[in-house]
Amino acid sequence: MSKGINTQAVLAMRGAGYYSERTAGARNVINDAGTMVIAALAQTPQTSQLRIADYGAADGGTSREMWDMVIGQHRASGDDRQIEMLYTDLASNDFSTLFRMMQGMQGDPTHAYQSRYENVFVHGCGTGFHQQLMADASLNLGFSATAMHYVSVKPMEIPTHVHAACADAESRAAYAKQAAQDWEHILLARAAELIPGGRFICLNFGIDEEGRYLGNTGGQHMFDHFHKFWLGLYEDGAITADEYKRASFAQYYRTMDEFCAPFNDPDSAVSKAGLTLKSCHSKLTKCPYEAAFLAAGGVGGTMSNMAYANSLIPTMRSWSETVFRTALEGRDETDISQIVDRFYDAYRDDVAANPVGHAMDYIHIILDIEKAA
Repeated sequence: MSKGINTQAVLAMRGAGYYSERTAGARNVINDAGTMVIAALAQTPQTSQLRIADYGAADGGTSREMWDMVIGQHRASGDDRQIEMLYTDLASNDFSTLFRMMQGMQGDPTHAYQSRYENVFVHGCGTGFHQQLMADASLNLGFSATAMHYVSVKPMEIPTHVHAACADAESRAAYAKQAAQDWEHILLARAAELIPGGRFICLNFGIDEEGRYLGNTGGQHMFDHFHKFWLGLYEDGAITADEYKRASFAQYYRTMDEFCAPFNDPDSAVSKAGLTLKSCHSKLTKCPYEAAFLAAGGVGGTMSNMAYANSLIPTMRSWSETVFRTALEGRDETDISQIVDRFYDAYRDDVAANPVGHAMDYIHIILDIEKAA
C-alpha cells in the first residue's frame, strides 16, 4: 500500500451502541439487501459448514436484523449446517458492544440471533478489510455495507475542504489513486478468501449516475456544512491552522465506472484472480429522520424544528466525530470534547433555524461479485 497518513489505529464509529442506535438509514439499506443475500447464499456450492463475514461491521447493530432474517430463513428451510459469523472492523472498534448485542445482552434482544439459533458461532476480527483476513478458500459469503469508501491511508490532507468529493483537483486525484489501489487490494483479498463459487455482496457509498452522493442529493450539502462550521472554529481562533487542515475524511466516493473498472479489464489482477461482477446498480435511500419530520408536517408541524435537528445531527455525528476528534489530538480530552460539541451544536442550530433541505440521504453502489467455481 502507498505511504500516507495512516488513520486506521484511530478511526472508529462512536461506541457503546451509539452508532447503530442513531443510524437508522444504514440499517434500512442493509435490511433491503436481505433478499439479495439469501439468493446469493442459495446459489453458492454446498459445503459442510457455512462461513459468513460482515466486513466493517462497527458494533454490528445495523446488520443484526438482516442476519437474523437470513439465518432464520436458512433454518426454516431445513438447513441446519453450522454457521460461523465473522465480524470484522479496525482494532479501535467497539467489539464488546457487538458481542453483547448478538447475545441479547444489550439493546433490543429481538434479533439477537446467536441466542435464538443453535450452531451459530460469532467471532470478531480486529483487522482492516484492505488485507486478507481468513484462510484461503474458506469463505462462503462476504458482505459489507457502508464501509469500503474508507481508504487505507490518507494520501494527503485536503487543504481547503474536509472531503475528497468536494476537494481541489490535486487532492481529489490523490484520493482517487489511493482508492483505486485500495479497491484492488480489497477485491484480491476477497478472491483469496472465497471458496470457488462464493459470493461477495457489497453496498458501498459512491457517486451515482446523476452525480449524487451521501448528503448531496439536491438539498443542503452536508459536507459543505461540515467544512463551514469547522472553518468557522478556525476563524474564531478556537482551533489552529494545523487542526483545521487535519480534519480530512479518510474517504473516497467511487463512481460506478471506478467500481466496475477491475472487472471490465480481462487482464486486471482482479479478473485473473477469478472474480466476476454479476450485477452493479445504484440506490437512493431517503433520510428516515427527514421523512419523520415531513410526516409530522414539516416546518410548523407537530415536530419542532429543534426536535428534528436533535434527531438528524446525532446520525451524522455517529460516524463523523472521530475525524474531528482526531484532528484535535494533543489537546486535553475535556478541551477536545468542548470543541467537538461546539462544532455539532453549530450545525444543529443551523438546521433548527431553517430545516428545509437538511437531510442525510444515502447513495449506495450495490455490487454482487462471484468467485469462479
